[in-house]
Order: sequence, then structure tokens, then C-alpha cells
Amino acid sequence: MSTADLTDRQRRILARVVESHVESGTPVGSKQLAGMAGLEVAPSTVRYELARLEELGYLDHPHTSAGRMPTEAGYRYYADQLVQERPRQAPAVLSEALLAVEPRHEIDTALTQLAEMLGRVTNLLGVVTAPAASTATVRHVEVLQLQPQLVMVVVIASTGNVGKRVFAFDDVVDAGLVDWAGAFMNDRVVGEPIGSRMLFDRLNEPSLSDAERAFIDALAPAIVEIYDDEAELLYVGGQAQVLAERRDTDLDAVDALMRTLEERYALLGLLRTALSQQEVYLRIGSEFGNRSLTGAALVAANYGIARRNLGTVSVLGPARMDYRLAIASVREAAQLLSRHVEEVYE
Repeated sequence: MSTADLTDRQRRILARVVESHVESGTPVGSKQLAGMAGLEVAPSTVRYELARLEELGYLDHPHTSAGRMPTEAGYRYYADQLVQERPRQAPAVLSEALLAVEPRHEIDTALTQLAEMLGRVTNLLGVVTAPAASTATVRHVEVLQLQPQLVMVVVIASTGNVGKRVFAFDDVVDAGLVDWAGAFMNDRVVGEPIGSRMLFDRLNEPSLSDAERAFIDALAPAIVEIYDDEAELLYVGGQAQVLAERRDTDLDAVDALMRTLEERYALLGLLRTALSQQEVYLRIGSEFGNRSLTGAALVAANYGIARRNLGTVSVLGPARMDYRLAIASVREAAQLLSRHVEEVYE
């Protein structure tokens, strides 16, 4: 259905129904709407327009009430069309989540605090995905001798993430070889992309002795294969607010959302779709393709640097959400995070 299918009055009435229902959780009646600012029409006219909007599929009429409630199509039309007519400012406190992060290269701290702040200002689940490890570079490598035959390699990424791997050798490892390996690796791989296969080439030095060559070959997987088991990470905030605010009115949707959080790979798959989008990404109810999420909605936007998307910022909650607030908050948070990561990925 195109925007031309609704008159200006129908659009205003639909907006008021959505906003009133989001606020109250109850069906909205014609008498309640007739007195609202911006409508100033008789209840009989409102009743006619409500019936028309129901025929068009934007509203539903519960059997036990004379009021109307938005359908998925009504929420979608509101979010796609009507929010743009009355956009709102994002809460200023969102920026505080990143201003408090020192040093600025600790991306995981920034993502944690931003997810929590998103949840707090929207009363929804704030969900942020971290950049894949392969998007970062090696900042520093430590080679440590834990025991005579046990060596640990610590790799610190430009994002602040740390990878550790322990290697056991059949024979005692010379301490001088351990110190040399740390210096050699730092000289060769600092600044190179994490997990890149070219790191093998960087570590392949023809002048190395057989012992040095064998030792470096044994330790190389610590850098080349780093983070293979956690290519993407999720940071979630706002669980307590959602449970406290929504438990009575959106029980089924809240339960489904909490189960979705437990299935993190499924949620990551959903958010990867948003990563390819250039605008705010929205999914409501049946659009998820998952029956358990029929009463849920997702608003997401990607963050990153020029010509390179790194992750997504999103809010997830019941379909009965404040879309004006959710869209403004997600868009602002994505822009803030993009600026925050610029110096890490410059």
C-alpha cells in the first residue's frame, strides 16, 4: 500500500492510535481520539476513519473492546512514514556512554556502556555487535614462558581485545628463544590485520635458524587463527528494564526476546542482515520469519568508518514500542560510535 492510500486525516489518526496504544497498552477509542490536539473532529468522524483504517489492515478491533490497536502493518506504516513527519531528538545522555571511556581504543568497554545506555533510555534491549576481529590490526604481541615447557602468546588488537593461547613443547624451551620470539613477532606483525594469512608471510624469514624457524612456526597460529571461535560478539543492555516495564503488558513478546538472547548465533544472524544496510533497518513481527517473535520488533543501524561497516547498534523489544524514540536513539548511537572508532581504524 502506498502513502497515497491514506488521507492526511487518516494518517494523523493512525499516528495518534499508535502513540496512545504504545503509551497505555490498551485499545484506543474514538472519544479518546476526538479530543486530541491536531484532530478536532467529531467522534462519529473518528469512528468512520477507524473503521476504514481497520479495513485497510492498519488497525485491529479486539472483540472485548470498542477501541482499536495497531497491527503489524500499522506499526510498519507508522515507523516508515509517520515518524519521518515528526522526528524527535535522541536523548543527549547517549553521548555520555562514550565520553566516559578512557582510553578511547578500548572498544569493548564502549560497546558495553553504549548497549546499557540504549536499554536505559528506551526501556528496550540495547544490542550492539562488536567488529569482527579480522577488522582490527595487531597492536602488540607478548611471548611468555609459564613453565620450562609451556609458552603463552598474548596478542593485543588495535580495538583493545586480547587473545591468549598456550603451547606445550616436548622439551624445555630456552628462555632466550622466548624473548627473541617476542621481539621478532612485534617487529614483523604489528600493524598487520588480525587473522590475515599474510601474517605467515611476514613471519617467514629465510635467515632464521632451524630452531628459530620451528619455534615461530609453532607459535604463529596464536596470531593467524586468533578469535576464530568468537568472530563476532554481542553486547546487551537493558534486560532489567524490559522485564520490569513490560512483564505485565507484553508477556509473550518479552519471553520470546529473552529466549532469543539465549540463542546468540540466531540473533547475530539477524543483525548481520542489518550490517549491509545504509539506512535504519526495521523488522516487525512476522518479518522476522520466526513465529516466536511475532510480537517483537527490531530497530538497527550500522556503524563504522568511511566505506566500511564494522557492526550494528540496535534495540530489540515488543512491537508496542516508541518507534520515534527507538529510531532516533539507534541512529544517534550509530553515529556516535562511528566517530568513536575512527581513531582505532584510521
